[in-house]
Amino acid sequence: MVEAMLRGWRAQQAARGLREKTVGARERLVRRFLAFSNEFPWQWSPAHVDEWTLTLTAEHHLAPATVRGYQTELRLFSEYLTDARYGWAAVCEEAFGTFPVPICHEWNTIAHLNEYEGSPEARPFTREEVQRFLDYADDQVDRAARAKRKGVLAAYRDATLFKVIYGWGLRRTETARLDLADWGRNPAAAEFGRFGMLHVRYGKAVRGQPPRRRNVASVMGWAVEAVADYVENIRPRFGAVDHPALWVTERGGRIKPGEINARFVSSDFMNTALRKAISPAFDAPGGNGKEC
Repeated sequence: MVEAMLRGWRAQQAARGLREKTVGARERLVRRFLAFSNEFPWQWSPAHVDEWTLTLTAEHHLAPATVRGYQTELRLFSEYLTDARYGWAAVCEEAFGTFPVPICHEWNTIAHLNEYEGSPEARPFTREEVQRFLDYADDQVDRAARAKRKGVLAAYRDATLFKVIYGWGLRRTETARLDLADWGRNPAAAEFGRFGMLHVRYGKAVRGQPPRRRNVASVMGWAVEAVADYVENIRPRFGAVDHPALWVTERGGRIKPGEINARFVSSDFMNTALRKAISPAFDAPGGNGKEC
C-alpha cells in the first residue's frame, strides 16, 4: 500500500510537469520520515511531525529554512493522501480500519516570515571591496604572464568571469551556462554594440519548474569593455572555436558552476584577495589573522 501511494504521488507530480530530480528528492524525504516514525502513513499523526522536527533542529542542527522545506514536502504528500479525489482515505479505512489525516498544520510547521533568513554575519561586498577583489583577479593575469607559466588564459578568463557576475548580477549556474549567442544589441544602449543585452537562459527556477529566462541590460561600460576584449582577443586562443560556451576550459569544455565556486574560495582568491578586501586591518599591528 505504501509503495502504491508513492507511485501515485510520483505520477501526480509528473502530471504537474515537475522534474524527476525534484520528485525523487521528495520521495526520499518521505521514506526518511517513514523510517523515523516507524509507522505507516495511515497511522501518522501531528505528534510524529513534532518529534521529527525536534530531531532535525536539536540533534542535526539544521537551519530553519531547511526544516521548513522538509515540512513543506511532507505536507504535500500528506495533502495528496487526504485528498478525497485520490481515494486513499477510503481504501485505507476499508483495508485497515483507519485512514490518513493531515499531519502538518500552522501550529507545528515553521512559517516563512522574513524575506532573508541567512546569517546576519553575511553581507554583500562594498564597492571598495569589490574593486579590490577584481583588481586582485587582474593582478593574477599579470603575475602569470611575468612568470611565463601556464594559466595566463585561464586567469584572464576567470577575471572577466567575475566581472560579468558583478556587472550583470548573475548566479554561478547562470554564468557557467552562458553562450556567445546570449549577447545581443540593445537599441537603448547602442554604444555597447553586440554586448548591450544579455539573455540569461538558466535563471533560478521555482522548485520543480524549468529555469527562468530573463534579459539583463548592460549598464557598466567597463564591464562591457572587459567582455568584448575577452571574446575578441582571449577566448579564440583556447582553440574551442566551434564550442558555443562563453567560458571554455583549456581542454575545450565548458566551465562548471562548481568550478566557479572553487576558484572563488581557493587559497589565491579567498585567503589573499578577500583577506585584504574584507579586513584591511588584518595586517595592522595587533591584528589577528585567525579571526579573519
